[in-house]
Amino acid sequence: MEILFPSGDDPLDWNDSRRLVRKHNSQRAKLIRRRLDDLRAAPTLDVMQNLPGRCHELKGDRAGHLSIDLDGPYRLLFSPAHNPVPKKPDGGLDWTHVTAVMLVGVVDTHE
Repeated sequence: MEILFPSGDDPLDWNDSRRLVRKHNSQRAKLIRRRLDDLRAAPTLDVMQNLPGRCHELKGDRAGHLSIDLDGPYRLLFSPAHNPVPKKPDGGLDWTHVTAVMLVGVVDTHE
């Protein structure tokens, strides 16, 4: 899967382990790298549903974003990078057709 980075973000901030450790901590940096590697290796988003680190769609004010568990309350947030976003007939996200994502950030979704 293709991973796109937020405008203004240096891709090295996401791909360089030392930068990740400085911004987060060593445990979270390791988990971020693992989740990014999982996303890169997945041909489509539906593969992520079968890997450790629950991947799910968010609701409410974060609708349109997806979340992968990291540590504690922290999640890796991203959204499908398609225009239009692939949808199933019932209007839900068609995970089998998502082949690119845009990173949103690492956040505590419970704040």
